[in-house]
Amino acid sequence: MAKPLRKDAQRNRDLLVAAARELFAERGLDVPLEEIARCAGVSIGTLYNRFPGRADLIDAVFADRVAATRVLAEEALDMPDAWDGLVRFLTGVCEMQAADLGYNALASERGPYAAASEEAVAEGYALMRRIVARAQESGTLRPDVTLEDMVFVVWGHARTVEATAAIAPRLWRRHLALLLDGLRTPEPSPLPEPPLSPEQARRAMSP
Repeated sequence: MAKPLRKDAQRNRDLLVAAARELFAERGLDVPLEEIARCAGVSIGTLYNRFPGRADLIDAVFADRVAATRVLAEEALDMPDAWDGLVRFLTGVCEMQAADLGYNALASERGPYAAASEEAVAEGYALMRRIVARAQESGTLRPDVTLEDMVFVVWGHARTVEATAAIAPRLWRRHLALLLDGLRTPEPSPLPEPPLSPEQARRAMSP
């Protein structure tokens, strides 16, 4: 069990997480750590004492988003209509991406993750696989769609958010609706290329 932090150490940690959350949301994940420390009002040494690497800070900042994604997936699986569950899950993830450029970047590329987030991401993928399988079993999701195909929904949405957030912040909803229409049965057109394999998807998302 982790030893509780002293009050001053906990305060510094909270300040760093709050500063990082704000800066990541506004500008993405590449904000210099020195700037985060300065915004939090602490030294860069204090930042490294609390968070040895960027991945550890990202873990702390986005722990609530990772947990919220899991809740979304579980709620989707509980919905009576499998297609509605798939739509609710994808819409919820896209809403979180649109609201936070840091999370948008985290959701659309590989890492950096610390060990705790790696485990949470793996659990999230397992839930997503069940959402996809359930929709296909209901006959509402085209049968040739794979979990790896869902990567393109997230990637495409991420780029739409980046390009239009400042000029049309709700345009992503139109983009998502078009993508969902292409995923739904009946009578989809044959896809011209095979899906990515899990290994290909992993390589494509690696930095």
